Amino acid sequence: MEVLEQAYAKLNISLDTPFIHKNGEQEWDMLMVAIDLADTVTIRTTTNHQNIVVESTSGLLPLNEKNLAYQAANLMRETAGRTEGIEIHIMKRIPVAAGLGGGSSDAAAVLRGLNRIWQLNYTEDKLAVMGLQIDADVPFCVYSRPARVRGRGEVVEPLTEAMPPLWVIVSKPGISVSTPKILKLVDYSNMQHGDMVGLMTAVNSGDFQTAYHKMFNVLEAITGAKYPEILKLKQKMYDFGADAAQMSGTGPTVFAISEKASRAKRIYNAVRGFVSETYLVRLVN
Repeated sequence: MEVLEQAYAKLNISLDTPFIHKNGEQEWDMLMVAIDLADTVTIRTTTNHQNIVVESTSGLLPLNEKNLAYQAANLMRETAGRTEGIEIHIMKRIPVAAGLGGGSSDAAAVLRGLNRIWQLNYTEDKLAVMGLQIDADVPFCVYSRPARVRGRGEVVEPLTEAMPPLWVIVSKPGISVSTPKILKLVDYSNMQHGDMVGLMTAVNSGDFQTAYHKMFNVLEAITGAKYPEILKLKQKMYDFGADAAQMSGTGPTVFAISEKASRAKRIYNAVRGFVSETYLVRLVN
């Protein structure tokens, strides 16, 4: 049997790490959204073999057990007690190593897809808990709708009200950022935390003008100090008329928000002139 799943990219409207656990894992508190920049993941089961086979249109992805989609298939098969072979094809559109959760979203798509194929009826909550074994972003990607995410990534609280159909300009500079290296630079004794309570209050009440001013990413200053072009790109987006702009995840991707389509297209055209990997997308509610 074969199913198709859309694997949506994610953005961090806010990102805070309140503290670090004794085992070295970060505690997170984030407001995350999905955008309609997506990979298409085809999942097929077969009795012709018992292998997990991953193919991709991108030459930048590992196609073995290092691939998160492969790990998701293996985890799902072991959990469900199945023996079939699994074939996965990833039509890659989300930039690789961009802070957009592409690998995690592909993994979440495999969890959802095999849940459908095998008619397991696992809840989203169960799939999210399973996904945490693969990567901290997988639980959110299982839901792929606006949510507050806490803990190590396993506490996902979807918003009760839909966010407005905002336009988003997503731009990935031509640099690579190592998430582990950035996280090692976090100084918890001197970190300036954002106003998560104020942000969530504004979002839940529909006051998005206030929400724009309360957006934050505590890792932006760290990554930006190492790669100044990220902060320059963010300022350019404001110069071109963005309602808000911010780095996503550990970077290097920067995104801008615009309520008006005409302004969003102007920002997109201006930024694409000097950053080729730039996309004009919408929020997924």
